[in-house]
Amino acid sequence: MEHYVKIARELLKKHAVGITVALAAGATLLALRRWLAAGVCRSKARLDGKTVLITGANTGIGKETALNLAQRGARVILACRDLTKASVAADYIRRKSGNSNVVVMKLDLASLESVRELANKVRIGEERLNILINNAGIMMCPKWKTDDDFEMQFGVNHLGHFLLTNLLLDLLKKSAPSRIVIVSSVAHEKGCINFNDIHFNDNYKPDVSYCQSKLANVLFCRELAVRLKGTGVNTYCVHPGVVRTELGRHLLPTSLWKNLLLMPFLMMLKSPQEGAQTSIFCAVDESLAKSSGLYYSDCAVKSPAPAAMDDGVAKRLWTLSANLVKLE
Repeated sequence: MEHYVKIARELLKKHAVGITVALAAGATLLALRRWLAAGVCRSKARLDGKTVLITGANTGIGKETALNLAQRGARVILACRDLTKASVAADYIRRKSGNSNVVVMKLDLASLESVRELANKVRIGEERLNILINNAGIMMCPKWKTDDDFEMQFGVNHLGHFLLTNLLLDLLKKSAPSRIVIVSSVAHEKGCINFNDIHFNDNYKPDVSYCQSKLANVLFCRELAVRLKGTGVNTYCVHPGVVRTELGRHLLPTSLWKNLLLMPFLMMLKSPQEGAQTSIFCAVDESLAKSSGLYYSDCAVKSPAPAAMDDGVAKRLWTLSANLVKLE
């Protein structure tokens, strides 16, 4: 035994510097990981008797948001493109939450026809809609077009949700006090609304298009709050953080080896549950009952980029969006 103790001491002495550096690096990474995961919704608010609709709720932060709100007693509608995945997610949420009032509805945000069909189904079949969470999105995809010939990221991230929200406004007003939560991103800070070529037909760049769509989310939230003033319907825009979800599937390299090299970085990102906290916070926290049109990150109000506070651009974007989706 003494022999092994002696060997251990010699190893510690020989590699003291390396061990110290490794421990320091580990402590730093742990501290950074905790900082990145900051922001937890601590509200205990119940949602019994209330109805929530979440787009893209079959995976990622949408699924975690749906689970949390189901645990609070809400009727939760998962509005998703892939009904098979949505049904699996719904079964999981029912089982995990003990709430059987979780339903699946078809929604393809890349099709205005699908958006209108869902909105019509909700307006006819639901007595109330207390919370609408525009969560679904696509990030930095190739140059794709929606069914209506819109650039995919602008069409899905902004125009689809713009139309859906407007078509559900009467039900939201009827159910007031109610809330609309729009999931954006810190990427809006690099965004610019390209009114001369909104679909980037001439020069498409995935990152530029994504940032434009996320800026559009913040501007939409701001203008919507102005138009809904006095109705009892409040709007909130959120940056969920950098989260490990399927949203980044177009960014990851296809090589397994490269993906393995990225694993330490990926593990530093927020989990979907952590990423859902600000959406949940804006959906339920009692302290936000009189707030509307603001931008949140890590469960706290933050200042968006100056471009996101330009009321003239927000109004111009609204007019353009309404024309594109043929909003009556």
